[in-house]
Order: sequence, then C-alpha cells, then structure tokens
Amino acid sequence: MKNQVKLFRCLKIIFIASVCILLISTLLNRYEYNEYKVNYNEKLNDIVVLLEKEYPNISKDELITIMNSKNLSNDDALKKYGIDLKKDSVMLKNDDTHNKFVIINAIFIILSLSTLVIIFLIYEKYKVKEINSITHYIEQLNKKNYDLSIDSISEDELSILKNEIYKTTVMLKETAENSLADKKNIKKSLEDISHQIKTPLTSILIILDNLIDNPNMDKETQSDFIRDIKREVTNINFLIQSILKLSKFDANTIDFIKNEFEIQKLIDESVKNVSSLCDLKSIDINISGDKKAKVYCDFKWQVEAITNIIKNCIDHSENGSKIDIEYEQNRVYSAIRIKDYGKGISRKDLPHIFERFYKGENASNDSVGIGLSLSQTIVNEDNGYISVDTSNKGSTFTIKYFK
Repeated sequence: MKNQVKLFRCLKIIFIASVCILLISTLLNRYEYNEYKVNYNEKLNDIVVLLEKEYPNISKDELITIMNSKNLSNDDALKKYGIDLKKDSVMLKNDDTHNKFVIINAIFIILSLSTLVIIFLIYEKYKVKEINSITHYIEQLNKKNYDLSIDSISEDELSILKNEIYKTTVMLKETAENSLADKKNIKKSLEDISHQIKTPLTSILIILDNLIDNPNMDKETQSDFIRDIKREVTNINFLIQSILKLSKFDANTIDFIKNEFEIQKLIDESVKNVSSLCDLKSIDINISGDKKAKVYCDFKWQVEAITNIIKNCIDHSENGSKIDIEYEQNRVYSAIRIKDYGKGISRKDLPHIFERFYKGENASNDSVGIGLSLSQTIVNEDNGYISVDTSNKGSTFTIKYFK
C-alpha cells in the first residue's frame, strides 16, 4: 500500500500543478487584457475630450458609433505620422505592457517547467531507489538469504515486480526448508530401513552359519532353518516393496486412475489377498453392507490400503476368531469399517500406529511397522482418511472417502 500511496500522491501533485499552471496562465492573460483595455480607454478618453472641445456640435451617438463600428474609412490617416496600422502600435504604453507580460510569461513558463521537472526527478529518484532495493533483494536471494520481506504491495509496475519477487522468495524459502526437512526425513528413513533390514539379515546369516557348520544336521532341522530363511527373505521383500511404494508417494510420481467402483468389489479383492493368512489362523471374515454402495477411487491402490488394514487385524487376532467388515454410503461420504476381536491397541501406541516403522507393544515379531502408514498415505490421496478406535475387545478401523 505504501507504493500505491506514493504513486497516487505523485499523480495528485502533477494534476494540482497542471491546474495551477492553467489557472495562473488564464489570470495572467486576463490581467494583460485589462492592461491593454485601460491603456486604450485612457487614450480614447483623451481623444474624446479633445473632440468635444474642438467640435462642440458633435453628438455622443456619433462618437459612440465611430468607436464601436467597423472601419468607416479606408484612409490610412496615421501613415503620415509614420505609423503602419498593420505593423506598428499606436500606443507606446501598450508596447511597454506587452514587453512586461512577455517577461512575466517567460518567468512563469520557466517556473512551471521547473516544477514539473522537479516532480519528475523526485519520482525518478523514487524509481531508482526502488530498483536498487529490488537489485539488493535479488542479490540476497542469490546468497540464499530468504529471511526477507517486502512491505509494499501496490498496483504500479515496480510494486507488481516486487510482489512477484516476494512470491518467488516465499517459494524458494519453502523449497529450502522442505529440502532440509526431506534430508532429515531421508536420513531418518535410511536409519529405520537399515535397522529393519539388519534384523532379518542377521537372522539369515546365523541360520546359514549353523547350516554350514553342521553339514550332518538332520533333515527336519534343516527344513526348519530353510523355512526360517524363506520367512525372513519374504519379510525383507515386503519391506523393500513397501518402501518403494512410499517413496513413489513421497516423490509425487504416482498418478491415481480414479473411477467409480462398488465397495463390495474392493473388499472382496482385499480379502482374497489375505485368504491364506486367514486359513493359517482359522479366522472368518464377515462382510455386510449395501451392495449398491460405490466409491470414487483408484481401485488398485485402495485394494492395497484395505489389504494392509485387514492384514493388521489378522495379525492382532487370536486363532479361531473373526473379523467383521461393514460398509455404507450416504450423501457425504462412503465408509468401510474393519473390526477385529484381538487384544486391541494400547493407549500409548494409538497416536503412533500410522507412523512409519512404528511397532506397538502388541505387534507380531514379523511386523515391520509400515503397512498402516502406507494405507493412510493411499487413502489420503483419494480424498479420505483413516481413524481407529480400540479397547480390550479389539480395534475398529474406519475408512471414509468424501465425495
């Protein structure tokens, strides 16, 4: 606003100065005309007085007619006095008046032009100051100093430029801060990944050492060790695949292909992915809801998210228990509720269960703490959110997709 006020003030000064110049010029012209009029009237008065003395019979009407009529005579009577009516002034006093006003007008024009030049120079000085300020601002940006601010935001060209530079500064500052935060996150993620991979790799190395050191080991023990290695390799593969998926989300390289799908179809496909786990623990999954209910989403990724949540519920369920899945749709959102009947989630773990690599106190040994984080990321991308309620009788995950 400061720059806008300056611009309006400058335009206001120029307008007032122009009006004053026009007014003064008009007054000077009027004053000059009055001077001429007085001079003519005085001389004409002298001539009339003389005529009345010399020609007492002349009437006032005749004098007035002579003074106000057009040229009644074609004779150039003043020529014999050395006066050319078309070139010379009959009254010398008017010449003095004319010369005086030429000087006055010249002084007035000089003062007017000087005033306008001064106003122009003041505005130019302001522009130069603003340009130097912008130049200094850009120099500071080049030095990666983003702790700058621009006070004035107005509608003139320089202010618009400063406003755009300010926007660029904010963007660069955010980029720098995000870059630093990303580096810290990458460092933390690498530490977490290293820790997560280190444990199964250590287990595999120990098992392999046992196999190498005991070539005569009985077949049953060898089979157990091989199954353990396979399990650990499977865990590593799952971890790597999950990390790759999260990395794609972090890098914004995933394009969701969204369409309208039946919720029942999403759930059926997700349950199919965990059917072998359910068989191992003899867990029944009960599904209920309006089969006409639909959701607008990316089918593949939402199946991934729902699968991870159901898998989490299976991991926390006792053998021979069940999992209930209910779904619904209304004018505001579509919802899926997944309930298990396990030990539940402890209160201290509840705020952290969607954090990457977080493992609660009730987590299984095979858990890597990344499935729920991936699910939350996917659901958020499809304009939804996940919430969880828990008790000592199990946990309920609620997914809502807003229209």
